[in-house]
Amino acid sequence: MTARPTLVVVGAGHVAAAAARGLRRRGFDGRVIVLGDEPTGPYQRPMLSKERLTSATEDGLWLLDAPWCAANDVEVRTDSRVERIAADTGEVLLFDGSAVRADLVLVATGGQARQLPGVGGARVHHVRTLADTDRLRERLQPGRRIGVLGGGFLGTEVAAAARSRGADVVVVDRDPVLLSRVLGADIGAAVMGLHRDNGVELALGQPVQDVRVGPDGVHLSVGATTEVVDDLVVCIGIEPDMAVALRSGLRVSNGIDVDAQGRTSLPTVFAAGDVAAHDHPRYGRVRVEHVDVAQQQAAAIAATIAGRPTTFDGPHWFWTDQYDVNLQGLGLSDIRPSDVVVTRGDVAGLDGSLFWLRHGVVVAAAAIDRGEDVMAARELIDLAAPVDPEQLRDDTTDLDELVETLADAMYDEEVVV
Repeated sequence: MTARPTLVVVGAGHVAAAAARGLRRRGFDGRVIVLGDEPTGPYQRPMLSKERLTSATEDGLWLLDAPWCAANDVEVRTDSRVERIAADTGEVLLFDGSAVRADLVLVATGGQARQLPGVGGARVHHVRTLADTDRLRERLQPGRRIGVLGGGFLGTEVAAAARSRGADVVVVDRDPVLLSRVLGADIGAAVMGLHRDNGVELALGQPVQDVRVGPDGVHLSVGATTEVVDDLVVCIGIEPDMAVALRSGLRVSNGIDVDAQGRTSLPTVFAAGDVAAHDHPRYGRVRVEHVDVAQQQAAAIAATIAGRPTTFDGPHWFWTDQYDVNLQGLGLSDIRPSDVVVTRGDVAGLDGSLFWLRHGVVVAAAAIDRGEDVMAARELIDLAAPVDPEQLRDDTTDLDELVETLADAMYDEEVVV
């Protein structure tokens, strides 16, 4: 009788949850063991800067609850810090001296919040773990001034959450327009207006020269001025957590190098999520820090392990909710300065979208409160058929009908050939 294979997931986040569910859906009957170094099981990280930051709600927070794990033979071990993977002995070694037998390993160690050297203390915060969020939430109160260093997705989400709790907020960023590097200057300007309308102060366009934490608050030297805040939330990105990978001898670059199916340089070890530098069939080797990408990579790995080799090759998709506005982006990992940008609707009025075209073909899109435009863009990207820019620009054009027309034309051409 053949022993049941064991998959060990190093890291208890979205990758672990998506892999466990994907494996069971695809009939994998081996053991699944999830090792996480936090005191809780997998939870929804997007909630950390949104719902969980505004209230202590647990609604929708947990990704793998105890009843599901028991019913599906998935074991989640918390407070389990992994030292390395010993491929020669087929074990995952923990810092407490214990070992877990593993036929296959999925590394999903994510990343660690990038910190300001020499800047710390009770007034300085990061938003990476549930404990981080719960500590910060108590400081977001009326009468307190909160500084947010970094105007990216996380920073702007934190600013919106802080304002919803009545705190005063100032966002500091060296870029002159929020989110412009990822969503374009037009959407970035609209987001700036949204935050200003909700009472957020913006100190943009100049680098922070110095940060000092004192008894009266945190002092940020920005250009010729000094911003003084009660608490500072540092949102300047993450560093991929490659410690386990390095100690295990895996090949790394800007993350753990994996092939199109998620395999590392060791054939029995996979990696996915924020820590993985994925050889994407569409974009080349790239590391992406979005939840949907982590889940899609994990699902493809689960299918591969279950006997159906699968590659995640779709365009990268992300979203953010701020106040009552939804922002989405698709395929923005590979936009180029030479791409033609087409605007649809009223972006400045928080109801519009952008399409990036290369040689007449849609390669990316971004939208404010127009999720349906992003859904249509996904189909247009998959079709890779030339599109008339004026049809995209014309807000009376039904995008679903446009997709169907282009798909029918491509089918007719194939039949003729």
